[in-house]
Amino acid sequence: MGLARLYPYMRINEYNTGTMRDAARFFKVLADEARLKMLWLLFNHRELCVCDVTEALEITQSKASRHLTTLRHAGLVTDRKEGLWSYYQLRPVADPLARRHLELLRATLAERADAGPLLRNLHEWLDAKNRGTEHAKDCACAAGARKRPVPTATRPRGAGRSR
Repeated sequence: MGLARLYPYMRINEYNTGTMRDAARFFKVLADEARLKMLWLLFNHRELCVCDVTEALEITQSKASRHLTTLRHAGLVTDRKEGLWSYYQLRPVADPLARRHLELLRATLAERADAGPLLRNLHEWLDAKNRGTEHAKDCACAAGARKRPVPTATRPRGAGRSR
């Protein structure tokens, strides 16, 4: 089953007709605390790796990836791949309603009590990652990780084959 069927409210940039349904789809995408936090981080940083989001929000990689995929399918963020790693950034939104509400969202999120601590978590993580501390070495995209070979599972020749 495709994502469009699972998430019929996606592709905000494609819904530029100004219908009530379009507005409802947009707000459904925003109706999640984790996605709001991710948007807040991206409002304040040009581009973030999935590991940056997981560390700042203290969530699993699978949860971060799932929510970032939802935001991407909604047309709110774009991603780029660099090797095995995905980096996300905000995407300019074509729909005037969505654009105005995202501007308002950015301003109002800044006033929330947890906005500052979220950014502090992210900055502490980014500093650790850039310094290559022990904690950051676990992150696949940490400085220098791209130069290390990615281990692959190997099995003896012929193992697992039916005869």
